[in-house]
Amino acid sequence: MIEIEGLTKCFGDLTAVDNISLTVPKGEFFVILGPNAAGKTTTIKVMSGLMKATRGRVRICGIDTEANPLEARKRMAYVPDFPFLYDKLTPTEFFRFTGQLFGMEEAAIQCEAKVLAERFSLGEFLSKSIEGLSHGTKQRVAIVSALMHAPEVFVLDEPMVGLDPHHARVLKDILRERADEGMTVFVSTHQLSVAEEMADRIGIMNHGKLAAVGSHEELQATNRDNKLESIFLSLTLNADG
Repeated sequence: MIEIEGLTKCFGDLTAVDNISLTVPKGEFFVILGPNAAGKTTTIKVMSGLMKATRGRVRICGIDTEANPLEARKRMAYVPDFPFLYDKLTPTEFFRFTGQLFGMEEAAIQCEAKVLAERFSLGEFLSKSIEGLSHGTKQRVAIVSALMHAPEVFVLDEPMVGLDPHHARVLKDILRERADEGMTVFVSTHQLSVAEEMADRIGIMNHGKLAAVGSHEELQATNRDNKLESIFLSLTLNADG
């Protein structure tokens, strides 16, 4: 599970994340929406240990990410919108490298990589250098490498970027399957359709604050027009006024 308490992140005079608190329980598929510069990616980077919070704390599966960062990271996976990969490796080599980082046995690495690579249609690319792959194919490689060790928490920032409709569907199906098996899924996206189709709960973020959190039905109850687009716009447009 994910526990965020009073999380604040400042960059000089700019408060990118402003005192947010949120609990995402085990097995929940949570989607966070928000306009550009709402604070979504900054929140995710603090959650993932890539940034240090100005104030507040984050716990992953009960482990404080600042006090015990390595233990927290063992239990989670993070895929950004433009993932960093070792370009001189092949996908097969990268899968082995990633699996070894998480202490997987060689047989388990090969088994998990094979199953996931088949679902993401990576067979023809496994022995090619990553630097020659398209952005969408690199995204699929990153997702496979993140899922191999069966993380308890999976955090994705704009996961559909670069994916064609077929592989976007594959990713949605796998995330739903894993959530149903108990993996906590936290997805940041601009795509309202992803939230409508997949989310158990939705958070809407604006100007560093959580403007609303709830199931689709709960959010609908706050707005006469029950379309998520209308709810989103009502919470994010002209919010300064």
